[in-house]
Amino acid sequence: MDKLSVMQAFRRIVERGSFARAAEDLGVSPALLSREIKLLEESLGSTLLTRTTRSMSLTDAGRLYYDEATEILDAVIQVETRIRDGAGAVRGHLKVNASSSFGQTVIAPILPSFLDSYPDLRLTLSMDDRVVNMVEGGFDVSIRIRATMPDSALVARKIGTMRQRIFAAPSYLERAGVPQTPKDIAQHRVIGFLLADHLTSWALHGPSVTTTVDLDPKVRVGNSLVLRDLLIAGQGIGTLPDFVSNAAEAQGALVRVLPDFELPAPEIFAVTASRLGMDAKVTAFLDHLRMALRS
Repeated sequence: MDKLSVMQAFRRIVERGSFARAAEDLGVSPALLSREIKLLEESLGSTLLTRTTRSMSLTDAGRLYYDEATEILDAVIQVETRIRDGAGAVRGHLKVNASSSFGQTVIAPILPSFLDSYPDLRLTLSMDDRVVNMVEGGFDVSIRIRATMPDSALVARKIGTMRQRIFAAPSYLERAGVPQTPKDIAQHRVIGFLLADHLTSWALHGPSVTTTVDLDPKVRVGNSLVLRDLLIAGQGIGTLPDFVSNAAEAQGALVRVLPDFELPAPEIFAVTASRLGMDAKVTAFLDHLRMALRS
């Protein structure tokens, strides 16, 4: 028995004063309506309505049930109205998770304009270089950078693509020499990203060939920003995503190594716990983020 539907039917019967008129309003037969009310009375162990061929009246139990059911149904309507009215409003508490490097270099610069645009919004930005449990953490959206997303209950939407290339500081290349082929990388001091799939093996895509280079990085770090700073300091050769390398390359602090080669391009995914996670505040945030990724 659908209790809310039965409550609505009972309320309509009382307010219309007739099974026939209530049944017509609800689009069901009077017999079905009568059967539903009888089942309700049996489940409650009380008579709610006394009926004769000419009249219908509420018992004391029926009056109590009508009053309480009316309050419940009105409360449900109010909740649904509030949710519908607020569905397009960017307010509430938005909880975002991202890696440290992506959070600092891509998300942080867009936050001032985003928060200015939505002053009623509360924001929590959590940065963690390891994959977190979104449900346990209560996150609305997590930004993850992967070649592919594994099958799961999570919903992943691609919002961009990054490029992963090889870099070193001019000072390091002057001292150690410039690699001429992918195989030359193995003879250099490599700084590896501890959490990357390519920590010890680089599949380098060139103009007409893909070459795999097996490596044993002497230095391994778990943060792309630390890796970038070590490369700028002339400590070796390493790979960086473009959102980390762009500024340093533009300033000449880093230069491309083997510019015709790069690693497979990972995708940037916005992950939500379900399709219902794409509410107004998540949509507004991702719109801002997409604009930053295109610029």
